Amino acid sequence: MSTLPDPLLHLVARAEALLSRLEAVLPHPLVAPDWNASTAFRYRRRNGAAALEPVRHRAPIRLTDLVEVDAQKERLLRNTEQFVAGRPANNVLLTGARGTGKSSLIKACLNEFAAQGLRLIEVDKADLVDLADLVDLVAERPERFVVYCDDLSFDEGEPGYKALKSVLDGSVSQSSDNVLIYATSNRRHLLPEYMAENLTYQHKEDGEVHPGEVVEEKISLSERFGLWVSFYPFTQDEYLAIVAQWLHGYGISEAAIAAARQESLVWALERGSRSGRVAFQFAKDYSGRHAA
Repeated sequence: MSTLPDPLLHLVARAEALLSRLEAVLPHPLVAPDWNASTAFRYRRRNGAAALEPVRHRAPIRLTDLVEVDAQKERLLRNTEQFVAGRPANNVLLTGARGTGKSSLIKACLNEFAAQGLRLIEVDKADLVDLADLVDLVAERPERFVVYCDDLSFDEGEPGYKALKSVLDGSVSQSSDNVLIYATSNRRHLLPEYMAENLTYQHKEDGEVHPGEVVEEKISLSERFGLWVSFYPFTQDEYLAIVAQWLHGYGISEAAIAAARQESLVWALERGSRSGRVAFQFAKDYSGRHAA
């Protein structure tokens, strides 16, 4: 039985309760997940605690599902193959028109090389401030990790910008050779660009043009990606070829695919885009209506 007086016991109980609350809100070190649970993981931060969560249901997309992006597919496939084989490979920035297959291509590469040890970790832009800790966590693992940032862009002064810049190329410590960063963006330089910034360019007497400090800073992040893969809007014929590819995948007959041509063009017109995403959405709608 405690010999402490009641007021002191009360004080100790209050102190313990306060410590319990503090432990709940203080940041906890990142704990390794069950690496056998999946080949893809999401980095999440909730209530101050960070965790790597296995993705239970991966996107089943394959490289053969993606058409009309052969040049982009070849470049990313070659870089990923080098990386998985332990040879030198580059961080990759995939930029260009929306819905053209940037994210799908990365997911398809995971499915292509997962059996050879490739793993993917998806990180939101807001959590890039923890990127160095994430790299340290996987540094000793035998797998090869792609840190995947989708639809990446920054506004002025966001903390994740400097964290990403440091990990890519600029920190005093070298990034682990089993980690690459693959990012997709609609902005080539990942930051908003304004007309007034053109006034910062310097025009030399010999005719040379030098960008100002503001422009140089905006270019400096994208330049740290060793490989740029650009995507472009699809022509009508390319759009129709993508529609046909997806309809084939849903088991639609050649005759039905030909009959769906005009309807798929109207669908794209209503959406204001002939992107691969719109083609996929049409194929899902069409095949769902004609499933019988």
